Amino acid sequence: MKLIDGKATAAQIKAEIAEEVQKIVAAGGKRPHLAAILVGHDGGSETYVKNKVLACEACGFKSTLLRFEETISEKELLAEVEKLNQDEDVDGFIVQLPLPKHISEQKVIEAIDYKKDVDGFHPINVGRMAIGLPCYISATPKGILELLKRYQIETSGKKCVVLGRSNIVGKPMAQLMMQKQYGDATVTVCHSHSLNLKKECSEADILIAAIGQPDFVTADMVKEGATVIDVGTTRVPDKTRKNGFRLNGDVKFDEVAPKCSFITPVPGGVGPMTICMLMKNTLAAGKKEIYP
Repeated sequence: MKLIDGKATAAQIKAEIAEEVQKIVAAGGKRPHLAAILVGHDGGSETYVKNKVLACEACGFKSTLLRFEETISEKELLAEVEKLNQDEDVDGFIVQLPLPKHISEQKVIEAIDYKKDVDGFHPINVGRMAIGLPCYISATPKGILELLKRYQIETSGKKCVVLGRSNIVGKPMAQLMMQKQYGDATVTVCHSHSLNLKKECSEADILIAAIGQPDFVTADMVKEGATVIDVGTTRVPDKTRKNGFRLNGDVKFDEVAPKCSFITPVPGGVGPMTICMLMKNTLAAGKKEIYP
């Protein structure tokens, strides 16, 4: 069993990006600029955004954080999004989700200029990804592809099961694993209502768990020698921790790991790669690589 170290891989990629940014700036080019909008004071969102700002520093990017109280109206937030769309210095920006209930997340996502949508959530980027055109690929699926590539895990022709069908991970992951230029695998998508769930999972060469239920995947669901990618990050109460909780994956790690050829831990697996891929998308936006 080999542990896939997302933390070390992300650090390596950030160093590669920083080196490239240094060369761009030295040659008189523009330093990539990522902006983020944060509404309210959700604990998880605060942590994510803080980590994104730190990642920008590590990569040599310029970063701007715009904070708003959760009382902001939808109209006001859409006006802020439009300001960033028009700001020529901002290469890419994100609106941290979730948003307060009175604001339509879909409306906000669709208001973002797709050429600056480094989260890859805009329907134009999602559609382009689905048919294999250049686009910003959402960060978590992109990070998983990068881990598979860097650990030289063979995907072509393999049976891949994606557990979960969310718009952010499950659906794009399945699309990408199916496409010739990325996974080139035979893909099955399962979810909580799938019949023969255990059987489907136990036949997978590559199992990607993104169902959002702690310890959902048990040893009897995993094929001997499989690669298991655990996307789950659920906060579980833990009195032994200072903050009162720990992050728990969708995979029952201790019993599943001995059966695997490769497995990602939680934390330290897919998580660090997600922010890192946002940096890669921002670099591409700064270089006008995808949308000139």
